[in-house]
Order: sequence, then C-alpha cells, then structure tokens
Amino acid sequence: MRLIALSLLLSVVSAAPLMAAESASPAAASPLVIGETFTIESKALGETRRINVYRPQPWGLDPKAPLPVLYMADGGIAEDFLHVAGLVQVLSGNGSMRPFLLVGIENTERRRDMTGPSNDPQDQKIAPRIGGSAAYRRFLRDELMPQVRQRYPTTDERALIGESLAGLFVVETLLQEPTLFNSYIALDPSLWWNHGAMLAGAAKQLPAVTRAQPQVFLASSGQPELAASTARLAALLQQASPSPLVKYLPLPEETHATIYHPAALQALRTLFPAPPPASP
Repeated sequence: MRLIALSLLLSVVSAAPLMAAESASPAAASPLVIGETFTIESKALGETRRINVYRPQPWGLDPKAPLPVLYMADGGIAEDFLHVAGLVQVLSGNGSMRPFLLVGIENTERRRDMTGPSNDPQDQKIAPRIGGSAAYRRFLRDELMPQVRQRYPTTDERALIGESLAGLFVVETLLQEPTLFNSYIALDPSLWWNHGAMLAGAAKQLPAVTRAQPQVFLASSGQPELAASTARLAALLQQASPSPLVKYLPLPEETHATIYHPAALQALRTLFPAPPPASP
C-alpha cells in the first residue's frame, strides 16, 4: 500500500508542471513590423492612397544615410510589396545590390490608374473606369515624390518598377516623361493595350528618351504576344540609346503569373549593382 501511495504521489507531483503549463495562457503575440505605412489625400486622384515603405538596413549602413528610391505600382501588402521588399533586403544584405528605399503604392482602381485611353471595345470592358494613367503620373510627380523626400533621407536617384498593366504604365511614363525617373523596369508589359498603339507610336518619342538616357530593363514571359511586343520595344530602344542602358531579358520558362519575382531579381542586380569594395 505504501508503495502504491508513493507511486500515486509521484505521479501527481510529476504531472503538476504539465497541468500548469497547459492551463497557463500563451504569451501575447505582437505585430511583425518590416516597414512603415502612411496615407496621402490625393487631389490628382480625388481619393486617399495608402503608401508602404521599406528601408533595408544592411550591415554598416548609416541609418540616416540618404538612399535612392524605388517606386513600385501594385505596392499593397496583399499585392507585390512583400516579395519585392524581400528581394531588396536580401540583395542589399548580401552586397549584390545598392540599398534602395522601396515605396509601394497600394491600388484602389488598378485598371483605371495603369492604363491610358483606349478605343478598343475589349479594353473598355475590363473595368468600369480606364484611362487614368496621366492622373496617376501627376500623383506620383506632384504629391507622392515630394512627400517621400520630406519624410525620408533620399538621393536624387529614382526608379520605377511594374508588371503587366503596371509594366504598361512604366513604358508609358518612359516614353512620355523620360526624365521623371532615372531607371525603368517593365516586366511583361501589356503593350497590347489600345490595339498596341503605344508600341506603334514609340519611334516618335524615342529622341526624348535618348536625350534623357535612363536605364531600362525589360523582361518577358513565355506568353507569345507579350514576348513579341516586349522584344520589339527592346529593339527600338536599343537602336536609339547606348546599348548598356537598355537590357532585355526573355524568360520563356516563366508564365505571366510567375515572371515578377525572378525578373525583378535580375533587374535589381543588373541596374543597381553594389560598388566594388574599396581596395585595401
């Protein structure tokens, strides 16, 4: 009996910590913060826009050092902001890219903002409103970019990245206002918009692009129509500009849905390489 009682007592004592652990409340979770977010009351767009910002902090970088700025359309948390922020963090951390301040613009009416006017009935069916790219560009130039300069230490270097319809907007901005950014990254741009009018009229706008001498990175997936139109645009730009300024990367193994991440990786490495280490 004594042995049985002792065994029961030991069982109760040994189980007490487990029972206490099971009954204890779990520690409260806290948000995982990788950047900042703020809103702008836009007069150009007539609405409030949310902006997401990520500043990488690789080893040795002064937290107050001014950085170039990479602006991205489709920059919402549920859009492309997080995976591009991951690329900026990894590439600046491993020394294969200069650190950039990433500024993502969250969408409200993507198909309105990323497109110019179109007389194609099929284009007009894709959204209740289209053709707002000029207003969106005014928002970037006159409202967002000045506020970013006020909020963060930045250099004068500016880049713009977009894919699909956002890539169309990147190309339109390159052709219509080439000095607005120093570098343009267009991934699988939707150059079919408005019966391909942007590509058809590009030759007339190339002299201004040549004078501005921006860096341009174009990439296309294996989708035949997009690959063909992007290759044609790349050829036009390469004929008009010094070849080192224009890079074209065909990725036939990628689809329109998968091209963004691998193409952005190559674009950032190509256009913004880290300077070589100083000689001892």
